[in-house]
Amino acid sequence: MTRLPTVEMIAVARASGHLRPMDITPPLPDAEAAVVAPERLDALDPAVTAQGGNPSLLPRRDFLRLAGVGAGALLTTGCASAGAFAAAAPVRGIESGRAKDGGVGHVVVIGAGAWGGWTAYHLRQRGARVTLIDAYGPGNSRSTSGDETRGIRSSYGDRAVGELWTPWARAAIERWRLFEKEWAPVFRTSYFHETGDVIMRATAEPFITKTLELWKANNVPHEVLNGAELRKRYPVIKTDDITIAITEPDAGVVRCRAATQAVAAVGGKMGVKLVISRVRPGPIVNGSMDGVVLEDGTTVRGDSYVFACGPWLRKLFPYMENRMRVPIGVACYFGVPVGDSRFTFPNLPSFNFPGVTGWAALPVDNRGFRVRGAIAPPAPPAGATGAAPTATTRTAGAPVPADPLQQDPDTSSRWASQERIDGSRRFLAARFPLLANAPLLETRACHYESSVNGNFIIDHVPGTSNAWIAGVGQSEGFKFGPVVGEYVAQRVLGITGDPKLVAAFKLPTEEYEKAPG
Repeated sequence: MTRLPTVEMIAVARASGHLRPMDITPPLPDAEAAVVAPERLDALDPAVTAQGGNPSLLPRRDFLRLAGVGAGALLTTGCASAGAFAAAAPVRGIESGRAKDGGVGHVVVIGAGAWGGWTAYHLRQRGARVTLIDAYGPGNSRSTSGDETRGIRSSYGDRAVGELWTPWARAAIERWRLFEKEWAPVFRTSYFHETGDVIMRATAEPFITKTLELWKANNVPHEVLNGAELRKRYPVIKTDDITIAITEPDAGVVRCRAATQAVAAVGGKMGVKLVISRVRPGPIVNGSMDGVVLEDGTTVRGDSYVFACGPWLRKLFPYMENRMRVPIGVACYFGVPVGDSRFTFPNLPSFNFPGVTGWAALPVDNRGFRVRGAIAPPAPPAGATGAAPTATTRTAGAPVPADPLQQDPDTSSRWASQERIDGSRRFLAARFPLLANAPLLETRACHYESSVNGNFIIDHVPGTSNAWIAGVGQSEGFKFGPVVGEYVAQRVLGITGDPKLVAAFKLPTEEYEKAPG
């Protein structure tokens, strides 16, 4: 019987010191399997339970039956139908269909994270042959998508690009929900959790008012609560100073590492070939990129290339050096009290305070209560002397010297400093006092990417007509993966779509102001 490969199996076999990409295209099913009518699963099938709940142990025919109509189509034909997103509403700037000239060819995608994995998925869905290359593998700990969880929301009143991002974020929420419905039963787990999201502020600041304006313009379900209503609804949150809160009831949280690996596994079943290797761009000849070169010297050639490699874009393309930044963000996961479900999904929404976001522990794997951000320590008394200033306490406006090793995703340490952990714990003491002494279970750190123009970059590699840069998610890129991947796929296949989006996502010509010296 043919077995479904696990994520760990989707790798490169290293033999005799040479890299060899594993061909994970599933064999064509036999006639009996082809005529089995797939059925959508409303309850977990006993066949999974009988084999320990691991879909990688399922015979091919059982997997087809569990996976539903869309998944069954991709497994029996090697190419997906509309599948999980068949019921999804249209998205501005995205058109269905294959390449404009009728041909699709071979596309090489570099980067198997949130954007690269979804781009490969959508390219394959539109009929392209796809090779997906990643230096460390989907959801690895160096990647931006390598944390355990990510918030999925559409509150962008604090962004100049909020009018563009809000409808795409809403579309992404719908697609994450549909992906959950299609694939969570197959993998016997859960990815998208509809937590709802609540933003709390002392006053109706511009972020609040602009977000409400964008939500109303896009018919986003929401609520506006005053301080008393908020405290009654969420008594475990200390909000004595809060006068207004806005909620997005269908926002949620995705287990990002697991989801990234699931998208890669689904892509593998669709016929995407995954190669684990570092790459460098090949030469540009007559306006076209001629391959990418693996670390063993092998050249992989395609008709088109997509570089969706997050913070590594600065290393592959020197002209990106001063057009993007790669700061490191740290998230802390704290243990919730034993026997107390108030801090566990679905009993608490994701939350947003100035400078801090987080959410409840998710029962599926219970990494812990997540806090990203911190409260600074109290200022020392006037005239006090003592320890040298830290990054938190140094004089406002004074430059913090950058450690070059921490600007490189290959060499940066992801160890959270005690200063950062203490700041997150101060937040718990201030806002979730029952968790003030909660045990720290783990920390996660990753590079985020920001660009000088504050928007995504989806544009040709300069000097080429067949190579693309897709990246710089502005600390928000993961949630947009299902939508951005579809948009990148259509652009690569020659479908331009909305010219306003083409202009919005162009490679910026301006650069950050360079530091003195």
